[in-house]
Amino acid sequence: MAHGTLVDSNVLLDIMTEDPVWQGWSITALAEAAEAGPLDINPVVYSEVSIRFSAIEALEDALPHEDYRREPIPWAAAFLAGKVFVDCRRNPRHRATELEGAGGTADSVVALTARLFLDNDA
Repeated sequence: MAHGTLVDSNVLLDIMTEDPVWQGWSITALAEAAEAGPLDINPVVYSEVSIRFSAIEALEDALPHEDYRREPIPWAAAFLAGKVFVDCRRNPRHRATELEGAGGTADSVVALTARLFLDNDA
């Protein structure tokens, strides 16, 4: 199975909410990721995006299986992602300046940590 890109919930929500600041960037990033290979979501991303929907059917329509692979998140990856998230929250140098300057957020770092774990575990 080809490695995919774990899509951050913020990217999906930027597009779904038509965020005036981030929608364009998110559309471009998602399109580039789709060109590179499969798009993945996990239960955490699914639950975060679900807040925009009142029915699971509408959520499923917004995240079709043919476009987004459903991938589990290993417990060890969740643990490591939590540690990175806490570090980003506690350490000011990991906050807005570096993360947003690099086009990311603390949530993006969590997703990246999980993705790196999955890539190294394979």
